[in-house]
Amino acid sequence: MEDVLEVYTRPYDPLRPQICMDETSKQLLRDVHQPLPMEPGQPQRHDYEYERGGVVNLFMFCEPLGGRRWVDVTERRTKRDWAHQIKELVDVRYPKAEQIVLVMDNLNTHTPASLYEAFSPEEARRIANKLEIHYTPKHGSWLNIAEIELSVLSRQCLDRRVPDLETLEAEVAAWQERRDATATKIEWRFNSEDARIKLKRLYPSLDE
Repeated sequence: MEDVLEVYTRPYDPLRPQICMDETSKQLLRDVHQPLPMEPGQPQRHDYEYERGGVVNLFMFCEPLGGRRWVDVTERRTKRDWAHQIKELVDVRYPKAEQIVLVMDNLNTHTPASLYEAFSPEEARRIANKLEIHYTPKHGSWLNIAEIELSVLSRQCLDRRVPDLETLEAEVAAWQERRDATATKIEWRFNSEDARIKLKRLYPSLDE
């Protein structure tokens, strides 16, 4: 926990951008019957019956000090999918960065080993060397700012039926554009000193 909190105290450095990453799934649901349109004093109404359209994955990346985020929708959430997301992060999103400081949870796909399953050893090593990885602790995913962004996305965009991948991609892209235009940079204020006071019960008790 304190390792991640220390990362958040670092000043903005374009050569060492701080990036938070998280992912979630979304089940696609299609209406069997057309919803009843809105009327004065009456919201749009959906029938309880629906058809399942499969489950897709959403990768969320955000740069708190840069005030930007992006979401990629994929059909799967395999090690290779994560590896290709990281390659894009390194080569497309931040090609001029000396090293990318990456905060994420310790899901079994979120490791440099996944890079070796997707790319040649030389390429995997090149990408891994561009990363400074910091994992959130078990039961400490609240430390990941990308999870907070996913929560906002879920409330504002994903809390209803979405019929297909194309519709989801379009709606997520619209949400991302609007959020980047209106959201300010994120200033994380909870530090290690605060943690030692408010989360004192989680620290070992040392006998004097």
